[in-house]
Amino acid sequence: MIDDFLLVDGGHFREAEFRALLSGAKYPARSPAVNVADIKAQVAANEKGVQELQRVVGQFGWPVVSAYMRHVMDNAEESVRRVIERLGSGRFNYKMDNGRDLCVSISVDRENRCATVDFTGTGPQHEGNFNSPPAVTRAAVLYVFRCLVGDDIPLNDGCLKPLTLIIPPGTFLSPNPGAAVVAGNTEVSQATCNAIFGALGVIACSQATMNNFLFGDATRQYYETICGGTGAGPGFDGTSAIQTHMTNTRMTDPEILELRYPVRQELFAIRRGSGGDGKWSGGDGAVRRIRFLEPMTAVIVSSRRVVAPFGLDGGADGAAGLQWVERADGSRDVLTGTDRAELVPGDVFVIQTPGGGGYGQAGS
Repeated sequence: MIDDFLLVDGGHFREAEFRALLSGAKYPARSPAVNVADIKAQVAANEKGVQELQRVVGQFGWPVVSAYMRHVMDNAEESVRRVIERLGSGRFNYKMDNGRDLCVSISVDRENRCATVDFTGTGPQHEGNFNSPPAVTRAAVLYVFRCLVGDDIPLNDGCLKPLTLIIPPGTFLSPNPGAAVVAGNTEVSQATCNAIFGALGVIACSQATMNNFLFGDATRQYYETICGGTGAGPGFDGTSAIQTHMTNTRMTDPEILELRYPVRQELFAIRRGSGGDGKWSGGDGAVRRIRFLEPMTAVIVSSRRVVAPFGLDGGADGAAGLQWVERADGSRDVLTGTDRAELVPGDVFVIQTPGGGGYGQAGS
């Protein structure tokens, strides 16, 4: 939790002060050296952006650059207004695995070509980390309406100008300061965008999770997100074993994974039959088996393990996700969607990711 810390002063990176901040907090950073390296890279990226913007201004002049910045945003705004003209109002109650409700109501004003996205009724903030800062909730709304545009436009804040957002404070979509939010940008963001798609009735639920999988020891750490099925929609089936909606990470090649970590990837395949049935079928999830060759701690943070990804318009739900550890002694430990396990050589961690929901009544 860092509030308004001066990171760079007069071109000087205040590294000593930043390290003191990281190590002196109530919950100190585990690896300040890594944090410092990350922040330096971000500062350098911003500086490169400054240089490139100055170069463009030097070539074309500020009036032209400023005008075209406005043109890009105006075009995004108009594109979303055209989408709103063909949408209808709707609402959706999305049940989280932890029992809380994510409620969204979308009121479309076609005459004025605008809409209100209202999350009133959403459950209170989570005592754990399944909370989403308002910026993440806002990004999920932006993403959904950008998807509905269809045209190849740059993603920018102009997309939100026709939209009014209501995010009640104290909910898990707008938690109070101090709330843990590590799952907000992964799991809650997925829930939010799928709930909005459900309210609009345009596509069934995707796997709605990033299947965050982490393992490591005192010196090595690894983190991946795992693909699953997308939801079907009117006129199209879902896609199998693909990163969905709010995640876009690439999988590590098995050769690299096995070279750098004491593991063996025994299987990475499509989870056949996990997509929901319907006139248009949801995409299938994936199956991933990793055998450990040395003692490690593994953690999974995921969703759609209790409540399956929903189908729409008569389509069936996709299959919920599963995960377990096959022990070297032949026993099996079934894990919850948010769990950890201590692994010894020979243990296998198995993850089955959710399939997408179907759309429309099968056989219709």
